[in-house]
Amino acid sequence: MVFMTWSGYLSVGIEQIDTQHKHLIDLINALYDAMSKGQGKAAMENTLDELAKYTVEHFSAEESLMQKYGYSGYQTHKAEHETFVQKVVDFKKGFEAGKILLSIEVMNFLRDWTVNHIADTDKAYSQFFISKGIK
Repeated sequence: MVFMTWSGYLSVGIEQIDTQHKHLIDLINALYDAMSKGQGKAAMENTLDELAKYTVEHFSAEESLMQKYGYSGYQTHKAEHETFVQKVVDFKKGFEAGKILLSIEVMNFLRDWTVNHIADTDKAYSQFFISKGIK
């Protein structure tokens, strides 16, 4: 079952970053699929762990480009990333401890934050990076 769908609306016009965003959406879809099928806690923990790790990897890649090319919005963008990573880590810890269930509210948060971040915050750097020759 597909929870999120990639569309051109989400493209930042930079192949490497678009590919990473598509993978993040795939991981959110996998987590939703595991939750909706009632898969065991271990399966959902593995998917949530993979999502957490890949999110950090993707954000690091974006931030490295921002630093390398002197993107003026770096600090604000990095702060948004840090807030999201902490939220995912909190979900993961709470889930592992049995304090948080993966619910539609959690999934909606992941989807909405990802879409809004890509469509607004990430698109803000798009032309800057493209002007630096990144495609």
